[in-house]
Amino acid sequence: MKKIAFSLILFSAAILPLGAQAQNQRPTGREREVWMKEMQQYKNDFIAKKLTLTDEQKAKFMPLYNSMDEEIRKAQEETEKLYRQTVKREGKATDLEYEKAAEAMYELKGRENEIEMKYFKDYKQILSPKQLFQLKDAERDFTRELMKQHRRQKK
Repeated sequence: MKKIAFSLILFSAAILPLGAQAQNQRPTGREREVWMKEMQQYKNDFIAKKLTLTDEQKAKFMPLYNSMDEEIRKAQEETEKLYRQTVKREGKATDLEYEKAAEAMYELKGRENEIEMKYFKDYKQILSPKQLFQLKDAERDFTRELMKQHRRQKK
C-alpha cells in the first residue's frame, strides 16, 4: 500500500510540473505546499520504518527531524536565491557579488552540518546509538528510492 501511495506521490510530482507547463505557469504555492507535505510524510514513514522506531520514538523524533529539515531547506533556499540573483545579472555582477555567491555556495554544506549537529544532541535523547548510526543510511536510502522511482517514471 505504501509503495502505491509513494508511486502516486511521485506520479503527481512528475505530472504537476507538466500540467503547469501546459498552462505556461508554475505550480501554485498551495500545490507545492501540498506536495511537500506529502513527501515529508512519506519520508517520515520511510525513515521510521528503516530505523524501526517505536510509536513513542516516532512522536518525539519526527517533529525534531522535520524542524531540522526545514532549517536546512531555508539555508538551501537562501543560497539558491543569492545564486539566482547573481546569474540574473548576466555578466554585470561585480567580482564581489560573484565572490559572495561562490562563498555562500561553498559554505552551504558547513551550514547544513551545523544544523544537523545541533539536532544530533536532541536525537541522542530519543534514538538508540544503533538508530543514530542508521539514520544517515536511511536518509540515503530514501534519496535512492526517490531517484529510482523518478527514473522509472521517465521511461
